Amino acid sequence: MYQKSGKRILDITIAATGILLLWPLFVWILFIVSMDSRGKPLFFQQRPGLNGKLFTLIKFRTMRDGVPTRIGLVLRKASIDEIPQLWNVLRGKMSIVGPRPLLAHYLPLYNSFQNRRHAVLPGITGMAQVNGRNAISWHEKFQYDVWYTENVSFKLDLQILWQTFSKMLNRKQVDLAEISVEEFKGN
Repeated sequence: MYQKSGKRILDITIAATGILLLWPLFVWILFIVSMDSRGKPLFFQQRPGLNGKLFTLIKFRTMRDGVPTRIGLVLRKASIDEIPQLWNVLRGKMSIVGPRPLLAHYLPLYNSFQNRRHAVLPGITGMAQVNGRNAISWHEKFQYDVWYTENVSFKLDLQILWQTFSKMLNRKQVDLAEISVEEFKGN
């Protein structure tokens, strides 16, 4: 029951509260990103969501021509570039907690086990993020993602949210985001 209605209520509550509290920061970042790199401040990309169906992911733009911008480095290090994804949560395309949406061109590379990560909405944070983020292997990421889809619960979501905030406060853990992850090439 939680996975259907309770999770959606939690998502809407957190996303709406986040947008209401963070809108001044959102506007300020839009301005700073526009000034820093002379371009559109938001980044849009097709990503696979529930059942592998594509949706448009929204983030603050942190790179230009494949190179991080000055402000982009700061935004990524603090995970602030993720704030616009709250709109995806309100629209029902993402959840606060779930497997992170990976690149669309990975879809044909998944085996049947890996593809099970699409049994739930993708999330802003998830099991793989609180258990090593970019410092773990693709195999480990898929293990965490699929385990989550099979064990979704209110308690688990609260645990992941707590671990996410704890790790954001721990600089060493946030620095794991800066580790370059190799391209997924399938099995």
